Amino acid sequence: MFLKNAWYVAAWDKEVTQGLLPVTILDEPVVLYRKADGTPVALEDACPHRMLPLSMGRLIGDELECGYHGLTFDCSGLCVRAPGSQRIPLAAKVRSYPLAERYGLVWIWMGDAHAADADEILQIDEWGDPAWGINRGDAMTVDCNYLYVTDNLLDPSHVAWVHRSSFGNAACESEPIKTDVSEKGVTVTRWMRDVEVAPFYAKFVKFAGNCDRKQHYEVRFPSHAIIKAIFTPAGTGGDDRPPHCDVFLMNSYNFMTPVNDAQTRYYWFQTRNFDPNDEDVSRQFDEDVRHAFEEDRVVLTAVHKGMARRRKPNIDLAIDSGPLRFRRALGQMIEREPAAAPVSMPTHVVSRRETER
Repeated sequence: MFLKNAWYVAAWDKEVTQGLLPVTILDEPVVLYRKADGTPVALEDACPHRMLPLSMGRLIGDELECGYHGLTFDCSGLCVRAPGSQRIPLAAKVRSYPLAERYGLVWIWMGDAHAADADEILQIDEWGDPAWGINRGDAMTVDCNYLYVTDNLLDPSHVAWVHRSSFGNAACESEPIKTDVSEKGVTVTRWMRDVEVAPFYAKFVKFAGNCDRKQHYEVRFPSHAIIKAIFTPAGTGGDDRPPHCDVFLMNSYNFMTPVNDAQTRYYWFQTRNFDPNDEDVSRQFDEDVRHAFEEDRVVLTAVHKGMARRRKPNIDLAIDSGPLRFRRALGQMIEREPAAAPVSMPTHVVSRRETER
């Protein structure tokens, strides 16, 4: 169902404090907090005694005390105190998870801790570049399986109907799509020539008239999407052409973390090649993107319910090539993955606090 040996977003960094934050990731309960020095910690959120969530306990310094009988665990998950016991039981330990901080997000590795490498987290080249603006984005819970979200983010055509007042217009209905598969994921792309600028983008482009528009929809394993929007004056677009001086570039980074089989936690932010320090532009991006993603949430919630109660097989269309190939490749990766050990040994925390712009 889920790929364990992978990095997922656990929370925004501002959500992880010296309080206890319970989350569910890949159907596993996890509690997040920060040590006094600011280092984030992630532990299995279940005391091994009677499985009370440790998030119902309290922090004592950097250690976590269960709120039922006081068993206390250090940041590696080892029990360091068991009131009323002459010795600490050998099984008194909880799993700890490697963490890393990138792009204002706290990332968690849910599989074999010894395989965790923070360098495998998606590299965003324009992050920190003063020529690029960033709107900090948001998060939402979508009541559907995460694969319906990856389907949606490998489907440029849906914007013609779901986002007609924002990301899409009639030009997005029928242009053929190119699909590429790599070891990192699946990418679908298409150029649309001499078309109107879609409503969301029209207020930001620096040129008048029609455009050449490229849609680049890429989803990397296990569930991270890069959506690139390119708008350039009509007649100037093409992968083999240098960018026009007025080209509009927006990269949307989308990170889907499965909560369980029926819920997904969806995080996102966008970067842009214009007005890098304009807070009004960032605010408008935030509002408009949130509105568009709410449109997706309504549709995907209904899709999950419809597929769950279907009485006959659903059909697939030519536009489903990208999503189906992604599902197939991810399924093969999951099948090849060795079973994880039930409890990890104490692990180090991979962390890098960023300087926010």
